[in-house]
Amino acid sequence: MIVLGFMTGTSLDAVDMAVLDTDGEAIAGFGPAGERKLTDATRDVLLEATRQAQAWTRGTPAPAIFAHAAEMVAEEHFAAAEVFLAENKLAWPDIDLIGMHGQTVLHERPKDGVPGRTVQLGDASLLAKLSGRPVAYDFRTADVAAGGEGAPLAPIYHLARARASDLGPPLAVLNIGGVANVTFWTDIGEFSAFDTGPGNGMLDLLVQARGAGRYDAGGNYASVGRVDESVLRTLLDHPYFSEPPPKSLDRYDFPLSALDPLKLEDAAAILVAFTAGAVKLAFEQLGQAPGQVIVTGGGRHNPEIMKALGARLAVPVKTAEDMGWRGDSIEAEAFAYLAARTFRGLPISFPRTTGVPKPMTGGRIVEP
Repeated sequence: MIVLGFMTGTSLDAVDMAVLDTDGEAIAGFGPAGERKLTDATRDVLLEATRQAQAWTRGTPAPAIFAHAAEMVAEEHFAAAEVFLAENKLAWPDIDLIGMHGQTVLHERPKDGVPGRTVQLGDASLLAKLSGRPVAYDFRTADVAAGGEGAPLAPIYHLARARASDLGPPLAVLNIGGVANVTFWTDIGEFSAFDTGPGNGMLDLLVQARGAGRYDAGGNYASVGRVDESVLRTLLDHPYFSEPPPKSLDRYDFPLSALDPLKLEDAAAILVAFTAGAVKLAFEQLGQAPGQVIVTGGGRHNPEIMKALGARLAVPVKTAEDMGWRGDSIEAEAFAYLAARTFRGLPISFPRTTGVPKPMTGGRIVEP
């Protein structure tokens, strides 16, 4: 089955695309991959949708902006894919299925007996109509309704990708997006996953709040900052880190207020150390060190984050590219893979990844 996967991260940077030939179990082949930057208009609407989502009271109607944003996301996906397919000498009839994650504007984990909430915006029906292809979407809702965290969902793909590269356990795949999450494949063949802590999200929010750009390009601010260990300890004392996995986060779960008195460079350096320190705590909580850590996601482009991981983890830290993987496309590949699993009725979330009671299917498919 030839599947086109889409992913847009919380950085609101681009639509990522990747084509896989897969039955949702083995990966028969890797097609092209690419990205298209989000337009400013779509990014502005999604920022406002995210702001309204954070203020959305449970039990009240969803903010009206959600429907408008969902249409814009679908239109962005279609426009991106039109160019992407043409550049790679493909056409819509060559695609058997589309997997669209949608844009996350809200993620609240279950707490104190209250179910979680998770919202990914993207009008799957519109995308199916525009493309003429079936679309798998809404991958998280069923998991949350069953009491799961709704995240992370990529672990089953991380295992498939590792096997396709003839890699074996013990192995960790660390995805550093807005939030960082780890998939740990143990030496007895089990796998578990959870969000370790902040990824790029807090750093992006810091830089934006200080009017210094959209993100810390190349780790330039962090590279000249000084880490205040007392502030770092305060951040790492957050109750989240002592909670047992599986567990999940939103990039807004850790306030930036502790960094308010600090200059930008020092605050950025602390957040880099926070990301790496949280990963270290995650491995300590697992109680077993992996043989190596493979880093995917946008965070691997920040040399200061990679340097901090190397300094704090007692195992080799490699980038996806070191392993011959397409690091910017792993999540898009993952949702192509999950779309194929949804099509076949295979589970996409598991007790040791999201906390659901048993392996669960998820996602829905809309026909054009």
